[in-house]
Amino acid sequence: MLDSSGQPHWEGAVNARHVLGRIYRMGRSEWLTTAGWEQAYADGVRTVIDLRNPTERNRRPTDPTIDEAVRAGIAIINAPTEEPGHPEFEQVAVPYMNHPRLYPANVEYFPDRIAEIFRRIAAAEGGIVLHCSAGRDRTGLVVSMLLQLAGRQDLLESQYEAALRGINEWHRVSPVKHPYESHIEEQKLAEHLAERVAALDEFVGSLDVEAFLLAHGLTQAEIDSIIGKLTQPLPPDFPPGTRVSSKKRDGTRP
Repeated sequence: MLDSSGQPHWEGAVNARHVLGRIYRMGRSEWLTTAGWEQAYADGVRTVIDLRNPTERNRRPTDPTIDEAVRAGIAIINAPTEEPGHPEFEQVAVPYMNHPRLYPANVEYFPDRIAEIFRRIAAAEGGIVLHCSAGRDRTGLVVSMLLQLAGRQDLLESQYEAALRGINEWHRVSPVKHPYESHIEEQKLAEHLAERVAALDEFVGSLDVEAFLLAHGLTQAEIDSIIGKLTQPLPPDFPPGTRVSSKKRDGTRP
């Protein structure tokens, strides 16, 4: 469900945030409970684009067990931002793509993968959720490009700060400790944010997103579709019909 400011509160979701228009972001989808998937569907979500590599898309012992029928009617798309094992990128992205200073390298080495993500967004139905693992940097890469495309660079800092703080808070309470990251206290976190936002601004300022997408195969119609999804919310009567509890459903969406 969405609160009065339009922010998502889907049970179990970590680092969930409204971006703009029909676009949302969050961390791992495996954190959502059955009720969380129901709430996302009720809020109009019909597409989830998972930016992780295929080997990352695994359930952990601490993840909730869900009724699989609850995801019927939501397209789950795997569209990674990078190519696993790419030697040049792995030399730069140590230990992984975890900072806006690495966004230019991601785009340089994998332009076709980035273009494919945007092609998927153009074709997506309903509300669209983008996510990686933390919902911070691979998601942040795509979100920052979307915001530039929509002419909303004014939201870059607030979006990144919310993602940084959201996953930092999760590191404080998570039952599974991260192998490389841990909770950061406020003073140090402010320093992290400042230098990350500076790198983010430099990245966005160096890239003409529309020209990049056109150069890598998207049509103007696809770009216009993406901009429409960023600037136009779902209509008030979407989704139609009455919500039905997954416990009473035969595996199909109403």
